Amino acid sequence: MALYTPQYKPNGSEVAVITTDEGTIRVQLHGEDAPIHVGNFVELAQKGYYDGLKFHRYVPGFVIQGGCPNTRNMTQAEVAAGRPGPDGTPGTGNPGYSIKGEWRTNPNNLHNDGTLAMARSSMPDSAGSQFYFCLGPQHFLDTDYTVFGDTIEGLDVIGKLRAGSLIESIVIENAND
Repeated sequence: MALYTPQYKPNGSEVAVITTDEGTIRVQLHGEDAPIHVGNFVELAQKGYYDGLKFHRYVPGFVIQGGCPNTRNMTQAEVAAGRPGPDGTPGTGNPGYSIKGEWRTNPNNLHNDGTLAMARSSMPDSAGSQFYFCLGPQHFLDTDYTVFGDTIEGLDVIGKLRAGSLIESIVIENAND
């Protein structure tokens, strides 16, 4: 799959406002530490890519993961049950490209409670649209997955999310025009 370089250049003050059916989460994005990941996330959010997707993976005490386009045409119950949908199995979709991993170059690549990071396959440069929130510190991930934001409001909301929870919208505050 081709590597994509986002056109969006982060300014360092972007905040993602992630509205879910459990409440709102605000995440300070780290554009200076992970410019490719933040640029990609901002572009996808501004296109409405994440609107209507569901979180598809929940591992208690580990992560809650979302951003797979295969969940778009599935009900929340179907996603929660782990069934394949009309567009494929949840957790296997992508935006049609991947981005370069930045965990080796990110000086603050720490998986803390509420950290926002990008999921990927076993291939290092395979991240695309799927992201996860850490449910507690997960520092064993620091050397393999790119952190690109930290939760500043809504940690309690993250704790309520489960497989099937709805991403209503993601809006980026303080983004460049």
